[in-house]
Amino acid sequence: MRACCAGLIAAAFVVGLASPAFAATQTLTGQLIDESCYKMDKSNTGVDHKMPKGDTKDCAVSCGKAGRPIALLTADVKIYTVTGELAADKNAKLVAHMSHKVELTGEVTDKDGAMMIAATNLKMISR
Repeated sequence: MRACCAGLIAAAFVVGLASPAFAATQTLTGQLIDESCYKMDKSNTGVDHKMPKGDTKDCAVSCGKAGRPIALLTADVKIYTVTGELAADKNAKLVAHMSHKVELTGEVTDKDGAMMIAATNLKMISR
């Protein structure tokens, strides 16, 4: 009986550890935003942002080029931090699409309540 319980506990533990490895590949549509500035002010969804010291032109592009987190804001107001290939080299492949509506494909994971997409493909929908 003890061996059976120990075996079940060990199996549950292994499955629990492995579950993040089973991320689901999904295609999500939304707007690319500067995640940090959006968290400061929900109106900061374009490239120009309202900051405490005044409006900042091309803020999203500057922050993206500096390697700050870029996120996908979906129509249902969910935020997915973009990681993976497309976010490599200080967001080099994402910066040109800041504030655009895009479709991202990649592995979606939830890390402590924060949603992330390890994006491998980007399709432009609109500017």
